[in-house]
Amino acid sequence: MTGACLAGLALLAVTGCAVDQQASKREARAEAAYPPTGQLLQVDGRQVHADIRGSGPDLVLLHGASGNSRDFNFDLVERLQDRYRVISFDRPGLGWTDDLGPQTDNPIAQAELLRQAAAQLDVRNPIVLGHSYGGAVAMGWALRDPGDTAAVVLLAGATYPWPGDLGNWYPFITSPVGKAAAVPLITAYAPESRVQDAIAGIFAPNPVPPGYADYIGAGLTLRRDSFINNAQQVDGLKPYVTAMAPRYPRLSMPIEIVHGDRDTTVGLDYHSRRMVQDLPNARLTVLPGVGHMPHHADPAAVVSAIDRAAARAGLR
Repeated sequence: MTGACLAGLALLAVTGCAVDQQASKREARAEAAYPPTGQLLQVDGRQVHADIRGSGPDLVLLHGASGNSRDFNFDLVERLQDRYRVISFDRPGLGWTDDLGPQTDNPIAQAELLRQAAAQLDVRNPIVLGHSYGGAVAMGWALRDPGDTAAVVLLAGATYPWPGDLGNWYPFITSPVGKAAAVPLITAYAPESRVQDAIAGIFAPNPVPPGYADYIGAGLTLRRDSFINNAQQVDGLKPYVTAMAPRYPRLSMPIEIVHGDRDTTVGLDYHSRRMVQDLPNARLTVLPGVGHMPHHADPAAVVSAIDRAAARAGLR
């Protein structure tokens, strides 16, 4: 091997080490800045983070991709905790909940882990709410335990297969090169401006609420493992909802759906309108001018949907 080759390999090793060190520093800062807000449970050797507030009928909240339970705790929970016991979980592989290894991208396996955690909290006959990807987990929860699921509330839920694919980004991130090279660089050096732009894109066309970006803890999602887990979940979702969707008509519990008509992340027609066509027990509220974050753009409408689900289930 020539001296030039040896020098090149040494430079790559040093560079990789520097990237890993910087990534580790940013991960440590994020974890220190955004600690768990609730309690940490142990379920079959895995850690599950649950934030519990209020009293009343049980209401389980399941966040979407790239998120954590802080998304709900920012504003929505305080609107509900006077009449529900609200349990906000970090989904597996995100926030402060451990991943599921090879099953991390399986929404039904996610639901199973969180149902076991809920059992430790003596959760009974809950209303299960899921936003975006969390909608698939909520439907998985209902499919696995329809007799002890009072109702389902979906906020822009990703619950059916969609046409086409999601592009090359997620397959690249989950590839060996993406995991080894791209993800550490993103974790180490992603500028704050790009993080802010990404959050703004998720909310578009609605504004990001003041203080949200500081509260949500995007640095938790930028941790290397979390970033990869999230990409695997999004990239692998379609086959799961393809298999789940034919089973939805077996569900008889009340289902309330809230979806903005300006949502460009989860298609209103492909998911929510299809569900009300397939399930007579599903009711859809379409919010004009609202994008992918209805619980922030119109929280009153979401609270009303939860209350309707509770009333239909005989909980209020």
